[in-house]
Amino acid sequence: MLDQFQDHIRLHFSELLSQPFLLACSAGLDSSVLVDLCQRSKLNFSIAHANFQLRDEDSLSDALFVRNLAEKYKKSFYIRDFDTAGYSKRNKVSIQVSARVLRYQWFADLLQEHGLSHVVTAHHADDALETFLINLSRGTGIKGLGGIPAKTETIARPLLVFSRTAIMDYAKKHQVEWREDRTNAEKKYLRNKIRHDIVPSLKELHPTFLDNFLKTQHYLTDTVSVMEAHATEIKGRLMKQADGNTVIPITELSQLKPIGAYLHLLFHSYGFTAWTDIEKLLHGQSGKEVRSNTHRLVRAHENLLLSPIMPSDHTMYSIHEGDSAVKVPITMTIERSEYCTEKNANTLYLDKNTLKYPLTVRKWQKGDYFYPLGMQGKKKLAKYFKDVKMDRLSRERQWLLCSEDQIVWVIGRRADRRFLARPKSKEIVKFILNK
Repeated sequence: MLDQFQDHIRLHFSELLSQPFLLACSAGLDSSVLVDLCQRSKLNFSIAHANFQLRDEDSLSDALFVRNLAEKYKKSFYIRDFDTAGYSKRNKVSIQVSARVLRYQWFADLLQEHGLSHVVTAHHADDALETFLINLSRGTGIKGLGGIPAKTETIARPLLVFSRTAIMDYAKKHQVEWREDRTNAEKKYLRNKIRHDIVPSLKELHPTFLDNFLKTQHYLTDTVSVMEAHATEIKGRLMKQADGNTVIPITELSQLKPIGAYLHLLFHSYGFTAWTDIEKLLHGQSGKEVRSNTHRLVRAHENLLLSPIMPSDHTMYSIHEGDSAVKVPITMTIERSEYCTEKNANTLYLDKNTLKYPLTVRKWQKGDYFYPLGMQGKKKLAKYFKDVKMDRLSRERQWLLCSEDQIVWVIGRRADRRFLARPKSKEIVKFILNK
């Protein structure tokens, strides 16, 4: 296995031959063998161990084992304790997800701090099979079935071509020591149940099952690459940026067949999973929307609008008498002025005596109304938005300039005529929206 490993490094991970890297070691069989392989191959590496503090004395013993291993090979090492359970509770995610997020965030910090090229992990062929089956059970689509990438910009996994059996045989032959994680035998975890109950049965089907699986997964990965290239081309043609949104014309999108497959191809990277709901959106009413955890798709007349989900902003920002500028939430310049008949959506001339300071800048609220310039009477703001065909996302981003509870300006769009400067106004204040 050592010769195979060294050949594999030369052919596919040549950067590890010339650049120092970080090796993630849990103290278990796989990562302990990886340390031994890298040491015998005379590679330049440091060792990192994340102590997730989930197994009491066992966790402490694992950390001590890694420390001793690093000292044995005279390697720099980094050990960090994490409050994994606390992170899981605060962020409402599983322990497994918490551990993954915490360690990879830490690894990224270590790479930057110490000038290291990659994090090298000990994922192997059996891990790839288990991950495939987990993703298959969750319905993640073809990308999820493509498996664990052998290499990313900062992560390298040179053991993916080796089986757990090969790694065990190497450990026995070279007398590699490791620590056994007792939780690996607990079938309450999905991965362990797959490892102990399903994978052995699959391997019994054919003596070369694992090798055949790796070949198939390689083909799937190639297929995913082709699909993503096609998705990039389609996105470039259909998705345009306007007013802070990604705009997708529904007519053109609907012409893609099969539509379900294309919806998954175009939107899965934004966290969407409700494909039936998104397809219904193509035929739904304007204003309907579908959300993922991070993004929203809103139907706006003949388009879909894609945008990140932003936290609701109910803050009111004050403008005091004598202020010459506003910097948040938008930038405006305020200055004294003479009467002017100039008409500009981004410039407003107000009669100062009609204003009651402090003025406020806020988002619109249900029931808001104003007396729009150029129109008769008053109009509810919601009706005005509808009349000028403002989409739902633009409405939510719209800021208002207010005097007490009265709207002075739908900023950048329409003024309230009650506050406008006139030829006989004694004091005129000029607001300029800076875009």
